[in-house]
Amino acid sequence: MSMIGRHVTRLTGFAPALPTFFTADGALDAASFEHLCHRQFRGGASALLVGGTTGEAPTLSKDEHRALIDIAVRVTHGRIPVIAGAGSNSTQRAIDLARQAEAAGADAILSVVPYYNRPTQRGLVAHFDAIRRATGLPIVLYDVPRRTGCALNDDTVVELAGMPRIIGLKDATGDAGRPARLRPRVGAEFRLLSGDDATAMGFIAQGGNGCISVTSNVAPGLARELYLGHVTRQSAARQRQLATAFAQLTAALFRETNPAPVKYALSLLVASMSPSVRLPLVPAGPQTQAAIAEALDHLAEYYPRYLVDRPALLDGRQRLAQAI
Repeated sequence: MSMIGRHVTRLTGFAPALPTFFTADGALDAASFEHLCHRQFRGGASALLVGGTTGEAPTLSKDEHRALIDIAVRVTHGRIPVIAGAGSNSTQRAIDLARQAEAAGADAILSVVPYYNRPTQRGLVAHFDAIRRATGLPIVLYDVPRRTGCALNDDTVVELAGMPRIIGLKDATGDAGRPARLRPRVGAEFRLLSGDDATAMGFIAQGGNGCISVTSNVAPGLARELYLGHVTRQSAARQRQLATAFAQLTAALFRETNPAPVKYALSLLVASMSPSVRLPLVPAGPQTQAAIAEALDHLAEYYPRYLVDRPALLDGRQRLAQAI
């Protein structure tokens, strides 16, 4: 199967931020997570992000975090990169997670801006520099100020981009114009990746390389074709159709705090995947569930091949009909 941006330092296209599944008694559901990894690979994902925000990283033990990386590395078998979430508001804990990811065979780490502490820009540089010095893995910075209460400014990104092994930025600010500002300053090799599905294609059009995505968990083929359509300049009418379908699904998946909605969506498509989340998160509410079911029913009717699970599609349509 042809892959986009096989090596992590050349990453392009859509890479899913994978949710973590739990059993009825709250334990890690390794089988469902492994199923999702296979599903994403079959759907053409350009990389897998494990143990990030969507993976409910704050609620995972160190052993659970390691187990997720082990599964993803085993499934991908070097065919696409595995990026491990390894961020913390404690620099030492972030270093420990980075070293664990390296030992488990991850290809890179995603390191979030420290949350709650609200460090200065000088503090952010020192934090990421300490992590960089402690691991041999490439590092993708993660700027998500709505969650962290602290942001990387452009000058800080440029400074960090000049350091060895800091290879990219996941930008979840929703600022689609940021690649146009940063690209001349960070160079062509630095990976600029959207972390906001709603503005991802605008971000890519302004010079971004791709998106670390929540929506592509549900319809990886749709996300892949949307990106390839941009690269190959396919017909404007076809690109608008795909963008509209992607936007409708994204809107349904972000009615409530991620990852409760995307886990509910996956539970409708794959019966073994539980929609349960760990406290303090709670499952998606009735209105969100209805919106997701309608969006998936639309995809199942008009774009069934993008849902990947073709053998289970009939059963999935029946569950969708019951959910609407």
